[in-house]
Amino acid sequence: MKDQSHSINKDVVVRSYEQYYSAILNYISYRISHKYEAEDLTQDVFVRLLDYKPMLCEQTVKFFLFTIARNIVTDYIRRYYKKQEAASYLYDSITMINNETEEHIVVKDILSLERNYLKTFPEQRRFVYSLNRFENETTQRIAQRMELSPRTVENHLLLARKSMRTYLKQCI
Repeated sequence: MKDQSHSINKDVVVRSYEQYYSAILNYISYRISHKYEAEDLTQDVFVRLLDYKPMLCEQTVKFFLFTIARNIVTDYIRRYYKKQEAASYLYDSITMINNETEEHIVVKDILSLERNYLKTFPEQRRFVYSLNRFENETTQRIAQRMELSPRTVENHLLLARKSMRTYLKQCI
């Protein structure tokens, strides 16, 4: 009797995979924009479904799947933003690191990477970024100094910071 129940639950898992895989993938893909991550998370949903095998039946499997998918997506998004926050913190507080030997070397290396990458920026963007980052000039003062609108300076700064963060994340 136990073997028959186990077989029925296994069949429910197999059928649910065949029936709901694309719906779960679409659900997850809609919430996160990374295709391969969505596929991995979809697989995780079905792996986690196996934990509930003794409780599964045809009528409840769909609800289990979408509940599991929602929880997995929530966890993924939470981890994603924690990583983003950590990377942003690292970028923003690079100058606040203690002067211990190893940390000092890392800071110098990252600063060197930043300065070298800065050379690839368009001239105006490079100048705006340098004034703000290295001379602590405000957007208002930069706008006055360069005879630009504050909004133009903010746009240059936004694009420069975004590009720099992306580059430094790849390096780190």
